[in-house]
Amino acid sequence: MHEQAAAKPDTFSLKAILPTLLAIAIGMFVVMLDGTIMNVAIPKLVNEFDTSLQHIQWVITCYTLALSAVIPLAGWFSDRFSAKRMFLFSIVMFVIGSVLCSLAQTADQLIVFRIIQGLGGGMVAPIGIAMTFTLAPPEKRGAIMGVMGAPMLLAPILGPVLSGWLIDYVNWQWIFLINVPVGIIAFVMGRKYLRPSNPSKQMKLDIKGALLAPIAFGSLVFAVHEGGTNGWGSVVTISTLVIGLIALILFIFVELKQKQPLLELRAFRSGSFTLGITLSWVNMVALFGSILLFSLYLQQVKGLSAFDAGLMVIPQAILSTIGIIVGGKLFDKFGIRPVAIIGVASTACSLFAMTQIGANTSTVYIVACLAFLGLGQGLTMMQMNTHVLNSAPKDLVSRVTPITSSAQQIVVSFGITIVMAMLTNQLSLNDHTLPGMAQAFSHTFFVTLGLAIVGLLLTLFIPNRKTGK
Repeated sequence: MHEQAAAKPDTFSLKAILPTLLAIAIGMFVVMLDGTIMNVAIPKLVNEFDTSLQHIQWVITCYTLALSAVIPLAGWFSDRFSAKRMFLFSIVMFVIGSVLCSLAQTADQLIVFRIIQGLGGGMVAPIGIAMTFTLAPPEKRGAIMGVMGAPMLLAPILGPVLSGWLIDYVNWQWIFLINVPVGIIAFVMGRKYLRPSNPSKQMKLDIKGALLAPIAFGSLVFAVHEGGTNGWGSVVTISTLVIGLIALILFIFVELKQKQPLLELRAFRSGSFTLGITLSWVNMVALFGSILLFSLYLQQVKGLSAFDAGLMVIPQAILSTIGIIVGGKLFDKFGIRPVAIIGVASTACSLFAMTQIGANTSTVYIVACLAFLGLGQGLTMMQMNTHVLNSAPKDLVSRVTPITSSAQQIVVSFGITIVMAMLTNQLSLNDHTLPGMAQAFSHTFFVTLGLAIVGLLLTLFIPNRKTGK
């Protein structure tokens, strides 16, 4: 991907690159949608396969492990075999995995097929973001990357809506089969509109890094899952965590010594890059942790069905879209700091309001909270990613996007585990009446609020340089 030069300012045309953007966006959307569409389906799958909740949770965990294992390889594969070729290959593998998942007859089969699905889908986002980054001149990247932020924000929001409808009115197989037509569209458009690039046959694989990265990232994600499920003091959790940390330390040491590393960790020498990526991680944890809490609150306290709870997030999706469009333009004009401050402040205000909820909180109040959460994340998330990529060396963008994606898997998993542990603890401290459960949720929202406040403080230290300047 490094050989693709960004468009020149005097020749840049949004209309010219729109088909390419749509091809990448559709491919990213179908993969990211699948990451959240499973959450609502878990109770249905427990009954369908006559198994335990703990067993069926591996359907989500193994998918995440597969993503974590393959993401670090995305940069090398795209440079060695061309970004377009690997993007299309990943879409095909993801679709095949989706079809296999719909044909699963046992929980164990579904777990195996989800691994195939994850191995295919893991490289789509980092390759897609890196390709998008090369399409526009620096002063236009905010708006263009903002377009690509739509699948990243809308997928986790709309996933529960679609999943709830399919489960309530069709059948569980369609939460996987829905990926087939969308994946085919993404493949056809990608084959026609994605810009070809010349693969670098001289690009050698960092074998040590390729071995250590999946062990490090996979072990850490697994340890986080086990810690949240069986306790942080269990032998499995501790041993896996130790293995992951050792592998991570060795991986960092190896990568810093390589001339052609698997992941370009030297980008962290830039204070602007490090601060930006840290803020991005904090925001991701606050977003996904909040979405999970909102969904559980609406179903367990307000008594809504999965589909009805999903409908409640439509205003959030609308405000997210508005935030992405407006945020991209503001980013190009004013730089990252004012956009990030406004966005994170909106998120923090929304989460503070959710700390005040009760069993009888009105629907309007909840929808308003969701809407401002969506606005805040729309203004912030993709703009921060653009800032991070702008802070990295131009010829190493393909090696930087896997860093952000890999770490997000671990950080988000870790954050959600903390949120769920807090919720479980609060539920045990309160009675099981609706007011008691509502209080448990309101107290848990303080965790995500705390993260948002940390993010707001970090925005004050971001250098306010405009893109490309």
